[in-house]
Amino acid sequence: MPKYFPAFALTGAILLGVASTSTQALAWGREGHQVVAALAWDYLTPDARQKIDLILKQDKDTLTPPDFLSRSTWPDAWRAAGHKETTEWHFVDIELDHPDLAQACYNFPQQTGLASSGPAKDCVVNKIPQFANELKDPKTPPAERVLALKYLVHFIGDLHQPLHAADNHDKGGNCVRLSLGGPRTTNLHSYWDTAIVSELDPSPASLADKLFMQITYDDKQAWQQGTAADWAQESFSLAQKYAYQLPVKPGCDPDSAPIELPPGYDAAAQSVARQQLMKAGVRLAYVLNNALSGTKTEQ
Repeated sequence: MPKYFPAFALTGAILLGVASTSTQALAWGREGHQVVAALAWDYLTPDARQKIDLILKQDKDTLTPPDFLSRSTWPDAWRAAGHKETTEWHFVDIELDHPDLAQACYNFPQQTGLASSGPAKDCVVNKIPQFANELKDPKTPPAERVLALKYLVHFIGDLHQPLHAADNHDKGGNCVRLSLGGPRTTNLHSYWDTAIVSELDPSPASLADKLFMQITYDDKQAWQQGTAADWAQESFSLAQKYAYQLPVKPGCDPDSAPIELPPGYDAAAQSVARQQLMKAGVRLAYVLNNALSGTKTEQ
């Protein structure tokens, strides 16, 4: 397994979110996004890796370290730096009681300019093909190609977190308070973003190694099928079957007491998270390999 973990010493540590009430949780957290990027790196062609390195060398942004794994978290850092207009690009809120993908994605607004320019009312399912097309198009301005790469690496990870593709009128689980024992509390979204990934393995490098060894040839071939819309529906189904198997009502109730996880919930969540991280890594490499195949990248 090729190693690509130069930035974990700087950016690998994550917070479990055990006291978080934020409605802007970051899908998979830093650890999960970098695990997805590390897995993808293993499946990239040598040509794609070389082109990615050349693209990233053009990027002078300092919000994150400049390597491939660290850039996987850049869109969250950009949003946190005051660019709230990109917030809704990270998810697609398919409602449990009315699962309409088109409605959840504002009827898939057409791209009229650069994908990085908006509109704000869009979703991850629409942004992934937009940025993939820009990465593939030799006429895309170099600065936009840098952004396309960084957004793709992040958004394909986002899409595979089940609560970034499902909603119960509760801000993707952000309104659902959980008790983790004693005084520790979190919300359902943060639990799936960070706590469950850390339970798998607190070391991103170690977790990526373990997951890589579990992916078979048949897995890789099967997971490379479909589109972003298909993957969103897959994540939605997992949210229905696993994430929302809790005694909660739809909506946000600020006075609701934290609930305890039912028996077996944590083990099932770990299994889902493990599978989704692996799928995201394989699919990210698939998208990048296709987008960069046959394209020329400026030195």
